[in-house]
Amino acid sequence: MMGIVLLRVVLAAAYPLLAHRASVDANNALAIVALLDLVLVVLLEPLLRARTWAWLLLALACAGLWAMRGSDVPVVLLLGPPALFAALISWFFGRSLRAGRVPVITRIAAAMEGCPPDALEPRLLRYTTRLTLAWAVLLAVLALADSALAVIAVPDGVLARLGYPPLISVSQQAWSWFANLLDYGILAVFFIGEYLLRKRWFPDPPYRNFVDFLRRMGQLGPGFWRDMFR
Repeated sequence: MMGIVLLRVVLAAAYPLLAHRASVDANNALAIVALLDLVLVVLLEPLLRARTWAWLLLALACAGLWAMRGSDVPVVLLLGPPALFAALISWFFGRSLRAGRVPVITRIAAAMEGCPPDALEPRLLRYTTRLTLAWAVLLAVLALADSALAVIAVPDGVLARLGYPPLISVSQQAWSWFANLLDYGILAVFFIGEYLLRKRWFPDPPYRNFVDFLRRMGQLGPGFWRDMFR
């Protein structure tokens, strides 16, 4: 199971680099590789478990991408994933704040503390609820920014492709730097900064250091993360 996780991490880390290079160079062949990499990230576990439907989807994706090899559609398709990814994860955090649900960060904190969510210290319960909201807002802002830049990018942005030169534009390279690379830098800074802040406000956590924190997050297991999406 850990091997699947590590392979998915490698594939996920490769995608923004492949997508950035393909977008900057308008390289359709590389764009196809990037999109196929993204398909593998999504389907990796059922593929390795020999699920027939997953292999059929992979075959359809390969056939569709192969059919596009002579066009510039693959490069255009790269405009979508950054905004869609940020919007999906924002929705994931946001929906957990609805009445009757447990906020995402609250569930993670409770799992690490080894107690039910309602048994958490009230101050920690408030903090994890607000942090869940902060993640939802940050990701929503990134999704909107990615979408706006994809619309006004030239020469392969949405408006340019539709034949409407945008009044305000950014280069394809600028869009790609932001959507495919800077997004992840912003998320990493927020993640690490929040960890450091939490250490000051809650000095007795159930983990020793940052590495132990990541290890314990990984030990929550695929079942825990699947349940989070239900």
